[in-house]
Amino acid sequence: MLKFYNTTFETPVGFLELKSDDVALLSVSFINQFNPGSTELPDILAEAVKQLQEYFKGERKIFDLKLKPDGTQFQQKIWELVKNVPYGKTVSYLDIAKLSGSGKNTRAVGLANGKNPIPIIIPCHRVIGTSGKLTGYAGGMERKQWLLQHELKHEKPAGFLF
Repeated sequence: MLKFYNTTFETPVGFLELKSDDVALLSVSFINQFNPGSTELPDILAEAVKQLQEYFKGERKIFDLKLKPDGTQFQQKIWELVKNVPYGKTVSYLDIAKLSGSGKNTRAVGLANGKNPIPIIIPCHRVIGTSGKLTGYAGGMERKQWLLQHELKHEKPAGFLF
């Protein structure tokens, strides 16, 4: 029988609740208050918390976790593309639509991005409007802006050794 686990911890963007099974991270949710969660945590959940804490300290730019987001085949395709957007960079919904095979899918890309069950780790905050404006984020625009500014602050410019 498959067991599910959850834990909550505080971050600079509020409380995050993480859910997993025994081997993979299933979701990351922004929540309003602390939820004590499961008494026992599988290794995947403890590692996810550790890696997110490192991210918020500016020490981690790439996550190395087994993920199992639940979604349609199209959503899975979009989330795979979004996972490849580099730390500190942004792309537009149109860019992702073109990479998915059709520049006419921008609305569908936006909807899939909005259904991402593992924000931050699948960095949907890095997807912005074609005009460069911040648009839609399930966690709220303030969080999206904070996450992008956090990454810019910790991203070293190319060509500098210090």
